[in-house]
Amino acid sequence: MRKILVAGNWKMHGSKAMVSELLEGLLAGSSADGKADLLVFPPFPYLPLTESVLAGTHIRYGGQNLNPNAQGAHTGETSGGMLKDFGCHYALVGHSERRAIYGESDHDVALRFKAALDAGLHPILCVGETLEEREEGQTEAVVARQLDAVIEFVGIESFRKAVIAYEPVWAIGTGLTATPEQAQSVHAFIRDKLTSLNVIIAGQLRILYGGSVNGSNAAELFAQSDIDGGLVGGASLTAEAFLAIYSAID
Repeated sequence: MRKILVAGNWKMHGSKAMVSELLEGLLAGSSADGKADLLVFPPFPYLPLTESVLAGTHIRYGGQNLNPNAQGAHTGETSGGMLKDFGCHYALVGHSERRAIYGESDHDVALRFKAALDAGLHPILCVGETLEEREEGQTEAVVARQLDAVIEFVGIESFRKAVIAYEPVWAIGTGLTATPEQAQSVHAFIRDKLTSLNVIIAGQLRILYGGSVNGSNAAELFAQSDIDGGLVGGASLTAEAFLAIYSAID
């Protein structure tokens, strides 16, 4: 059975005081034997502080992105090895903001996915459609294209160590949320696609929903058969809001 994973992407938010308070609050309000796993993605400068607070605890953490190269003349960039050096277990790849704002292509995302694996990290591959693409009936075609770019580059076996996050772009930071039925439909499409390649991997893979998840809608979303947790944005910035999602699981 797939255990629910609640992951918080802090994006470009935080301070030393905020990070310390938030992490201590999460530790106090969760446990290793809870019904869900907890994971946070702090901004890069706060990884040392995160490591000092979370080392040896049940809460995992990761990097919000990584450079495809292991090292080299890449000013301002962070490698998978560097993330691993600070105790990271995961790395986000292909978040919609990276694709839309910073121009990362499907191939760029595939390179980052492989770089995460090569560094011993678990990549969380983000896929999803814009509002225009949904209205044009292109949701499945867009998601399939984004998945195929990675599968064709690294192979289906690489997904044994991965997570997928479906994030409808139109529901990120807007307060809009796909209905549980809409979200489940896309999650089922993703799992069916992977099932056609490897039944075991598809059955074990966790697929998260990432579109304005909060304490009010989490239980209904996570109750869907193919939704295995959430990639949470704004509601992950306070312990109270994040733990409300963690505690909503039946």
